[in-house]
Amino acid sequence: MIRYLRLFVYFVRFSVSRAMEFRLDFFFRIFMDMLYYAVNILFYKVIFLNTPVLAGWNESQAMVFVATYLMIDAIQMTLFSNNAWWIPAFINRGDLDYYLVRPVSSLFFLSLRDFAFNSFINLIMASGIFAWALHQYPEPISAGRVLMLIALILNGACLYHFLHMVTLIPAFWTHSARGMENIFHSLNKSMERPDRIYRGKARWVFTVFLPFSVIASFPARLFLEAFDWATFVHLVAVTIGFFLFLVFLWRAGLRAYSSASS
Repeated sequence: MIRYLRLFVYFVRFSVSRAMEFRLDFFFRIFMDMLYYAVNILFYKVIFLNTPVLAGWNESQAMVFVATYLMIDAIQMTLFSNNAWWIPAFINRGDLDYYLVRPVSSLFFLSLRDFAFNSFINLIMASGIFAWALHQYPEPISAGRVLMLIALILNGACLYHFLHMVTLIPAFWTHSARGMENIFHSLNKSMERPDRIYRGKARWVFTVFLPFSVIASFPARLFLEAFDWATFVHLVAVTIGFFLFLVFLWRAGLRAYSSASS
């Protein structure tokens, strides 16, 4: 564990120094994420100009939900996204060989090697939105509940990454993940909507089979409402299930992989 932590610190140091070499791109990405945050907050503000309740939540509760998925998105962009985007290219060019010979988990190396420093700045801004949403919440909030929500946000960021990786790994067989990744980015918009707006088969799909609604809605529900063990177990089971499925799919892909030396 200490070895992996030390390796991650090296990843961060290298990524920060590289990010500052391209400062225009660095500040442009920060500006784009600021717009993303503003649009998402304004979207829900406009909704609550026309209705007092959405999916059982009032405006202050909905703002906590918005802050939750903005935090998850910022963590995902900081730690995982840059790395995941390169995996299909590594598979097709044979560059994956470089990572497979390392004396650490290849999934760990490929998932965390590039720390997006510009997105880390945006994570600080998302944390500010998160603090604001909690501050404007009218009911008393205990430190334990806040810590629970933060832990569930981290869980949501990991689940988001697992889902993304599952759509990329088929590149071992298809040699292109573009179609699957386009589907992923279309479906992940459901993360930004309360899970209770879905009914029937759509709800089953978005909470079990493609559990994007679980990522942010369940943490927010566990925080905003009375703690429900069924909701918590569902969230944990889906996360563990998709992690195990990711590991299985990754190992199957490696068996089918044609390296640059073969």
